[in-house]
Amino acid sequence: MSRLPRILIACLLGAALLAGCGEGGAAEGARVTVYVSAPLRGVEAAEGKRLCEEARAAADRGGQVEGLKLVVVCLDAADGSGRWTLARVGGNARRATEDSTAIAYVGEPDPRAREQSRPIVAAAEIAALGGLSGEEAVASVVTAIREGDANEPRSAVFQAEG
Repeated sequence: MSRLPRILIACLLGAALLAGCGEGGAAEGARVTVYVSAPLRGVEAAEGKRLCEEARAAADRGGQVEGLKLVVVCLDAADGSGRWTLARVGGNARRATEDSTAIAYVGEPDPRAREQSRPIVAAAEIAALGGLSGEEAVASVVTAIREGDANEPRSAVFQAEG
């Protein structure tokens, strides 16, 4: 691939990420997404499933925060062998960066995996949370939105937790 298409793709991706919730900020009732990446199968599945279930339950209890609908998307960080891999972790982090509704990324239970995902989501100014339960992570996101600018939820969470 020549240099020009790569630069064009990078510029378009940057513009999409900056657009985030739109020029006027997040609209009332807008959906915002917290991504959770964890092994959901294999030997590490119990911890990963617990992290996702806690985050989903906390989001369901909170439902709306400052007029925004909080949604949790769980991504499997395990491959066919049932263990997390660099490829899956990196892919999960990139998926979150491609979603303009993403406001936080709850990283993998294993700190070595989080070392791989953190720089990817941080480059897109999405808060990378790790070492927390799913409930604690969602509570941190909710607090950041309430105490920050709910019209710019990604920035509010990134500034508080980034």
